Amino acid sequence: MEFCSLKGFTAVRELRTADGTRIDLAIFGEKGKKVVAVEFENSYKWIKQRTLYNAIKAHREGFNHLIIVYPFKSDPLKNSWVMNFIENELGMRVSLVKPEELLNFLEKNIEDFYSFS
Repeated sequence: MEFCSLKGFTAVRELRTADGTRIDLAIFGEKGKKVVAVEFENSYKWIKQRTLYNAIKAHREGFNHLIIVYPFKSDPLKNSWVMNFIENELGMRVSLVKPEELLNFLEKNIEDFYSFS
């Protein structure tokens, strides 16, 4: 959250959406422009279902980008129908990021997320 304010963005934890769900971390730009939704997941078994659910709730709330923070070494979403659906049908960009890489990832990509939103 401190990182976002230093870069001129606003971060909101546990953002309540219009349909009653929550987004773990929502990042906004100037005038409330929706930049990226961040979801923290630790379920290896249900990652495809959780990713789809997270994408749908972020999409409904108006986000074009979703970051899934995922601690496991394997990438069960690689070449997955879930990723294809999210990107092609919902028109969202999705990134799978390790917890220890999140700040670096945001620092490198947040301006791109903002300009694409």
